[in-house]
Amino acid sequence: MASTHGAEVLVASNRGPVSYEVCEDGSLHARRGGGGLVSGLSAIGPEAGAVWVCAALSDADREAVRRFEGGRRLPSEATGGQQVRMLDIDPAVFSDAYNGIANSVLWFVHHMLYQTPLEPAFDKEFRRQWASYEAYNRAFAEALAEEAAEGAAVVVQDYHLTLVPGMLRDFRPDVRIGHFSHTPWAPVDYFRMLPDDIAEQVLRGMLGADRLGFLTQRWADAFTGCCEALVGGLGDTRIGVHGLGADADFLRERSHRADVFERMAALREEIGAAADGGPRRTIVRVDRTELSKNIVRGLLAYRQLLEDRPEWRGRVVHIAFAYPSRQDLAVYREYTAEVRRLAEEINGRYGTPGWTPVLLHVEDDFARSLAAYRIADVALVNPIRDGMNLVAKEVPVVSDSGCALVLSREAGAYAELGEDAVAVNPFDVVGTAAALHEALSMPGAERAERTKRLAAAATALPPAQWFLDQLGELERQGG
Repeated sequence: MASTHGAEVLVASNRGPVSYEVCEDGSLHARRGGGGLVSGLSAIGPEAGAVWVCAALSDADREAVRRFEGGRRLPSEATGGQQVRMLDIDPAVFSDAYNGIANSVLWFVHHMLYQTPLEPAFDKEFRRQWASYEAYNRAFAEALAEEAAEGAAVVVQDYHLTLVPGMLRDFRPDVRIGHFSHTPWAPVDYFRMLPDDIAEQVLRGMLGADRLGFLTQRWADAFTGCCEALVGGLGDTRIGVHGLGADADFLRERSHRADVFERMAALREEIGAAADGGPRRTIVRVDRTELSKNIVRGLLAYRQLLEDRPEWRGRVVHIAFAYPSRQDLAVYREYTAEVRRLAEEINGRYGTPGWTPVLLHVEDDFARSLAAYRIADVALVNPIRDGMNLVAKEVPVVSDSGCALVLSREAGAYAELGEDAVAVNPFDVVGTAAALHEALSMPGAERAERTKRLAAAATALPPAQWFLDQLGELERQGG
């Protein structure tokens, strides 16, 4: 398949750097995203001729693709200057691939979320959806093959696109291919839950890359173990570890804008003062209502704290931001409902006219999240399993006066932050309650000192450098 555009650097991801909405007058309004990939592409400069290949995620995105140049690159004035090729994949195929396979199978495998007495059951419907996942990956591989210059560097992102490296290698053996996994990787015994042919297809698809990147050595070792057990090893593919860090400059600047100060004032009013007139302590969590984030057990641990340590009643407030995620899947809707129910139960059991134990917010508000980071005494980050968890890295960077971090040992961030965090087993509710008490009781000077060290570790590999390091390694390796 020949190149028609000749980009030297390409990124492929399900979600791109821009999304669209149709205004009342029929015009299209572009909303530009941020994050490490955007920073990285910006850092390499326009002379690199970089192109981002992504999927149209909404009807408005598909309309934008249809209006602009018949599905080729979107005009740069509509994307914030990025060169973007947005793919108008059939909505039914996209839904099968994204909801049916990526988020309901691969995500569940890598985060070890299945209730195995009942699930999974890989039936004919799974096979039908898998065919859509193949078609979705093939659409990306074909677009990348068309866009890439001879010997170009292509960096593919995440579990949505595990088959792309192998497919692209068939189309364009000249290009240098990298793939980065933002999730954990399942240990071999759990990964083998997939049908044998599907497990092999995923691994061989990934091994089509010259280089594979992971967030921690633990996830890289798990992938290597799967390859050794199921396909005879890594072959010529190399493995690298790149622990994505927080963007300190952006976070510190953004957290001192007027809207954040307004939300800090509003949160302090909601928190109120203790009976003696002193300030109440705050335990903060900021998550999507994603099953792996373990919000329910976090609330159970807070309830256990109030039960076991009555001295904290009226003196601490749990600020829980649980932003809806994947609400088109029934299991996620049910989980979100359980989070709400449990917060209401705690408030009903322990609350008083002057004290609301849990302040639960479900409307996504980044400025409010930053406000909570700044005022937090304790940050609770207790995922069942997480590729990294950037919240654990962002809080120490933004904290005003020092924040104790209660951190699950199953978060990827634990490898870098565990020494200065209060570690927890995410399944141990009693242990997590004890960790919350320890964190709340930590002297202010110790909290401040730990926070400094946490912030330094959290920002060791900022997003732009994280991307550039991978690109540099790929370009040095050659095809």
